[in-house]
Amino acid sequence: MKRFSSLRGIKKRKDQEGRTGRRQSEPHGLLGTTSGISSSPTTPTQLTKQSSAFLLEVSRNETVQRSSSSPLDTGQHHSPPTAKPPHSPCSAHLSTSRAVHGLSEDMLEKLDLEDEAVEHSESDIYMRFMKLHKCYDIVPTSSKLVVFDTTLQVKKAFFALVANGVRAAPLWETKKQSFVGMLTITDFINILHRYYKSPMVQIYELEEHKIETWRELYLQETFKPLVNISPDASIFDAVYSLIKNKIHRLPVIDPVSGNALYILTHKRILKFLQLFVCEMPKPAFMKQTLEELSIGTYSNIAFIHPDTPIIKALCIFVERRVSALPVVDESGKVVDIYSKFDVINLAAEKTYNNLDISVTQALMHRSQYFEGVMKCNRLETLETIVDRIVKAEVHRLVVVDENGSIVGIVSLSDILQALVLNPAGINAQHS
Repeated sequence: MKRFSSLRGIKKRKDQEGRTGRRQSEPHGLLGTTSGISSSPTTPTQLTKQSSAFLLEVSRNETVQRSSSSPLDTGQHHSPPTAKPPHSPCSAHLSTSRAVHGLSEDMLEKLDLEDEAVEHSESDIYMRFMKLHKCYDIVPTSSKLVVFDTTLQVKKAFFALVANGVRAAPLWETKKQSFVGMLTITDFINILHRYYKSPMVQIYELEEHKIETWRELYLQETFKPLVNISPDASIFDAVYSLIKNKIHRLPVIDPVSGNALYILTHKRILKFLQLFVCEMPKPAFMKQTLEELSIGTYSNIAFIHPDTPIIKALCIFVERRVSALPVVDESGKVVDIYSKFDVINLAAEKTYNNLDISVTQALMHRSQYFEGVMKCNRLETLETIVDRIVKAEVHRLVVVDENGSIVGIVSLSDILQALVLNPAGINAQHS
């Protein structure tokens, strides 16, 4: 079997460069509010007295001394039983330099094939890589979190998401002194879907409700505890939890300090893995096609047309529980894609009171440059697909035929299931 000679080469280079950039294992701190005023570290309780929305400036080089009079109720910071995989038979941007920077030599030697893992086949190499690395390893050297107190108005919270360029924020409840949930773009969609009447009727619930009021109304139907993970848990556990719970964001919460350190996503995890793929033996299945591996969804695909009203698209998001809708023209060709992230532009443009406009009109107000729909076909290899989706920094690829007509969708969940969970004999997507 091969040794990870390149990994050891990295180790030697890192020895020469020194350890000045290595990450520290201290808890992350709260360093400022959204106002940008410089102040000494404070607890979430103290911050919420100043503002209901605040930033967590997360740094590995800072520690926070919490007031003993207002300790965090760490008893609330556990993941549901489903977050732990059964025994087998992923607003911060990931850059290559930041991910590699600070990785210790111990970490790089974990996958040396001359240790007791030598008997394992190369087919489960990515699974073992994920099991040998902790969630803490994937957290950036420094990052920011936007955190909302549950007493904040819903409308202001969504405006804050837009202003800070993030898609989700942990929710802090002062009474419980703990994080109790997440506010995401899905909540914005659910509110619009539930309460929108017509362009002539103001959405009172969005304008006046507090987050806690919305949660009380919404959670009456289905209460789910906050799914989170410890920084000491393996990335494998994080992948399982994301896919099993059908969520796109997994907060990393320190069970000792109660600090929210980071929000893990499928995209972050896959990009972290991609950084080290060239240093590892390549499993044979990476050269197989999507069709051979049966990766993706190819039946009952949800899609819309260019003239579909926004309110109809929101209904499909809610009813089908999908994160994006390909826009298909009369001939069946994919011409665009409308994702949940695009919906937040309604808040940015303050146009959510008129949801009768078409998807095409709404997409004219995209806040970011759109390079076009990222596509693939079923005869491309998994290796090609992974490389394309990571480089494009998208959450899914639309599978098309030779005529450009839609035949399926391949998501990040599908890819991580194939790379990490399938070799472990776990199908979290359908369990």
